[in-house]
Order: sequence, then C-alpha cells, then structure tokens
Amino acid sequence: MLTDSVVEGSLPNRFRALWDEIAPVGRDAGSGGYLRYALTEPELRLREWFREQADARGLPVTEDGNGNLFATWGEPEAGDAVLTGSHFDSVPHGGAYDGPLGIVSALLAVDELRAAGATPVRPIAVAAFVEEEGARFGVPCLGSRLLTGEMAPDRAAGLRDAAGVSFAEALGGRPAGARPELLGRFAAFVELHVEQGRALVDADAPVAVASAIWPHGRWRFDVRGEGNHAGTTRMADRRDPMLTYAFTVLAANKEARLRDAHATVGRVSVEPNATNAIPSKVTGWLDARAAEPDTLRGLVEAVHAKAAERARRDGTELTLTEESATPLVAFDRGLSGRLATLLDAPVLPTGAGHDAGVLAAHLPTAMLFVRNPTGVSHSPAEAATDADCAAGVTALARVLEELACR
Repeated sequence: MLTDSVVEGSLPNRFRALWDEIAPVGRDAGSGGYLRYALTEPELRLREWFREQADARGLPVTEDGNGNLFATWGEPEAGDAVLTGSHFDSVPHGGAYDGPLGIVSALLAVDELRAAGATPVRPIAVAAFVEEEGARFGVPCLGSRLLTGEMAPDRAAGLRDAAGVSFAEALGGRPAGARPELLGRFAAFVELHVEQGRALVDADAPVAVASAIWPHGRWRFDVRGEGNHAGTTRMADRRDPMLTYAFTVLAANKEARLRDAHATVGRVSVEPNATNAIPSKVTGWLDARAAEPDTLRGLVEAVHAKAAERARRDGTELTLTEESATPLVAFDRGLSGRLATLLDAPVLPTGAGHDAGVLAAHLPTAMLFVRNPTGVSHSPAEAATDADCAAGVTALARVLEELACR
C-alpha cells in the first residue's frame, strides 16, 4: 500500500520525485530525446514501473489483451468508472512529457484525493495505452483503436516495425481486439497532456480544457522509377523518383499554406539509398491536418493531383495509400464545459491526435492541457515546469473528484 513518504512534501516536489524515476528511461545521450518505442525495452521498463506504482497504491492492474494496462481504484467491474491516463511510447527522439505526463499526473491525482480523504463512489481507472504515437508499427493510437474495435485484430497483428517484427510477436500473441464489455465499464475519459503549442503561454494560464481535435491522417507516397548509375546516365534519360518525391514535398507545403492547414513530410525511405545511384524507389509519408474535414480532403487531393502530374513528367509511377485517418473530434460539450467552469480554464482546440480522440466516439471524453513554455513538442525541447505540472495534477484531481467522488 501507499506509504506516508509517497505523499510528503509539496506537490511540485512530489511530482519531481516521481518524474525523476522515469526521466532517464529511454533517453538518448546524443539528442537528449527519447526512444521509447512501444513494447521495446525502455517502454517495457515503464510498463513495469506503472505496475509497481499501482501496487504501491493498492490498485490492481489488468491488461485488455491489446497491450493496454488499467490500474483501478475501486472495483474494476463495478461500472460507471472514470478513466484517465495516457501513454508511455514516444516518437523518435521525442520529448519527455508527451504521454508520460498524463500517467504520472493520474497517479499523483489519486494520491491527492486520498490525502484529502475523498472516497470514489465510482471507480477511477488509470490507463497506459500502447503504441499511441505509431512510431514503431505505423498506426497511431493502435491500443485504443483495438480496444474500441476501430482496428481489426488481424490487421494489427500483421503490422511490422522496421526490423520486421510484427505487433503480434512484440505483444506475445494475437491482439484481442474489441472489448465492448470492458469499454462499457467506463462512464467518461479525461486525458491530461502537455500542450503541443503556445496557446497557454499566450493566455498566461497553466491549464486548459480541449474543445476539439482537428481531423488528420497519414498517407504514404510510393514513387517508383528506374535505378541507374549516377555518373553515366544522361539527365534526359533518367526516371528519377526522387524528383517526384521532392516536388510532392513542396506541393504539400504550398497547398497547406493556401488552406491554413498543416502538411508535414518527416519520414522518407530510399532504395537503394546509395550516394552514386539514382533511386529505384522513394517512399514518403505525409502527415496532413486541418480544422475542417473538407479542407483536409481538399488538401490531400490537391497534393495527390500535383504529384501525379509531376510523376507523368518524370516518367515515374506514383501510388498513394491512406495508412490512417481520424475524423474531426469534438469533445463532449457538456463534459468539457463542465470542466472549464470547474477549473475556470480556457478552452482551446488542438491539431494533435490522442487516444482521447479515439475514445470520444464511444464515451464522453475530455482533455486537459498543461502549459508548455517552449511550445515545442515531439522534440527534446518539449517542456513544462514542475509548478505547472503540479497545477495539472491539482486540476485533474478536482475533475476526478467531481466525476467519481460525488
């Protein structure tokens, strides 16, 4: 059970003490960023840390067969539970706070409620979702998509990482897929997350409530040409897929700016990837986001059309594949409005995807954001002060008290 030493000291100090336990795990000495890919050694260490922290608090931990962990205060099968938490995995060389902040804050919020003598009349469950970033197996929010049935278990089982390891192999078996009986036990989900922008800096506020998540998705461009010698192939004779790829990146940038949307090509694969060889194939991944679905659709269509035209001119072959797509997510207005009033906090949208965006289609869902002074995320420069993190814990504890203890 939880010892007195766990709850001693100021909340910022208690946050720092708990945070320091996980801060070194998966950190790259060169970049200062994190390599916590789902179900790899660093993330597995954090999952074990989660079990240890839950055990110290007397919270039984269950797994849903998809890699998602749940630590519950109260009877897990009682129903009407309030779910909170986030994820441990990172993007390549990502920041410290994206994901783990929501889990650490949830554990500390339970501590706060207990220290105040609160008793939940509905269970409180803390989740650690698997593969939220999609950095290892290519599909973001994989764990929550499986839990809700938005991802077929057979498709998920066959997803492979860069080394050829399948999700099923990493998980230790075929994922269970949809768990309606488990999902039905939850009455609401509230995810706390570091802000991935500067809106709270501009508002001079430590915490905000989210209103919506922009529609977004990932599209893969496969461009095939003709591999050949860089020194002997005349420029006029080339069928160079790199030219088509480069034009596609520029087109994505232009079309996004014209629509006040976001387009990013941050990953590329080249074959044979030799300095003195014209590539035979170039694959690029487009991340596209916009405030409205029609805007997003128009952006991707325009980029595809321009890239296809360029491919015809270059003598290359272009294939566009949608790898994932998330529609506009408007969080439950009643719940978000209730929390904004409770916390006297600003309300703002976000262009970043979260497990909350998946769960929002299945149960009332809200998000809390904690101020990020740099405004930078998915980077080692991502930051939050201990004081603001403590304010996030306090806000989350108030929310859990409101939803589960009254």
